[in-house]
Amino acid sequence: MNNHFNRRGFQSSLVATGLLASLQPTRSALGQLAFNPAQNELAQNELAQKEQTRKYRVGIIGATGRGDYGHAVDVPFTKLPNVEIVACADANPQGLAKATERLGPKKSYADYKEMLGKETLDLVAICPRWIDQHFEMLAAAAQANCHVYMEKPFCRSLLECDQIRKDFEAKNLKLAIAHTGLYSPVLDTSLKLIRQGAIGEVLELRARGKEDHRGGAEDLWVLGSHIFALMRSFAQGDPIRCSAKISHQGQPIRKEHVVDGNEGLGPLAGDDVQALYTFPNGIRGSFGSRKSMAANPSRFALQVFGSKGVLEIESGYLAPAYILQDGSWSPGRSGKKWEKVTSAGIGLEEPIKEGTYEAGHLAAIGDLMLAIENQREPKCSLRDALGITEMILATFESQRAGQEIALPLESRIHPLTLLG
Repeated sequence: MNNHFNRRGFQSSLVATGLLASLQPTRSALGQLAFNPAQNELAQNELAQKEQTRKYRVGIIGATGRGDYGHAVDVPFTKLPNVEIVACADANPQGLAKATERLGPKKSYADYKEMLGKETLDLVAICPRWIDQHFEMLAAAAQANCHVYMEKPFCRSLLECDQIRKDFEAKNLKLAIAHTGLYSPVLDTSLKLIRQGAIGEVLELRARGKEDHRGGAEDLWVLGSHIFALMRSFAQGDPIRCSAKISHQGQPIRKEHVVDGNEGLGPLAGDDVQALYTFPNGIRGSFGSRKSMAANPSRFALQVFGSKGVLEIESGYLAPAYILQDGSWSPGRSGKKWEKVTSAGIGLEEPIKEGTYEAGHLAAIGDLMLAIENQREPKCSLRDALGITEMILATFESQRAGQEIALPLESRIHPLTLLG
């Protein structure tokens, strides 16, 4: 397994992927981020001055044919010098053989529960995209006293989320979820610009999904989760109210419209979703998705509207952002132009060249390791994942109740199972 780098080579790889910029423990469990160059420099100096002393024994869980290994969640672990991939598990024999060749573990298992029972592991990667497996995998990891890095979305219901939170907090275990956009240096810079008043006072947040064949409720789950992760960062917290309308072929969703969603999503209904969220600071956020309404280029992004301009950011590690410093929000009338925002600032060339999904995973895994060692929350923690899931399920609950509802939700049962 080619995971033995020298210290200088490892530090160079961290700089190239932007990992060093993501190592500062500055985002709270509510999604707040205080961009602090001094802390960033301190983190770089700290890494430069000491060897990586802790070795992490890692187990990889895949499910070929049922979510596979997600967005290649497994491979980044082979690139870290302080990681030993002890074992991998996959119930599919062909998938397990390919994973064993790819990852070079010491052992391989057809049953991840057997792996967790027999091996002594520090950290487990839960890779499958299909979330109907996530709850049992997370519960088994907690029972084995393992920290977790996992593919999104989190779990199918708030009952599942609450139980996993209880299990992990009881053992002081850390969980980080692969919303790689939250680890992006471009997000750090965008939040810094907002705090400096580059677009004035934030008034509202607007977002849409990809609106392809998954448009509506599936889009809400699969892509909306990324958007809500960003929305909570810019709003600096969780929403306190939600008002939503969900329809199927123009009619409000009813019990007969509920189906078993793709990718193990569980109960699903609706090809058109329109949702509004109110945050404690008065900021209003909106999310919309309608089936087969995709655009090219995609509208899949978050727009932050302020009293002096607009900032738009796409989802993903090192994904670009753009700023319009125009209080009218209308360049056609004002003559103002959009400018690109990079990790270096407005209109400046992007100094970080590795913007791949793998680079995002490396940033997230590195942050998780520092969170474990420094007893803090990861940038996208279990509580963040729960907050994102609550926004999704609140949308269904508002439609079911036929009115605006308060968050956190009082009922933890999946709303679509309660439709009359």
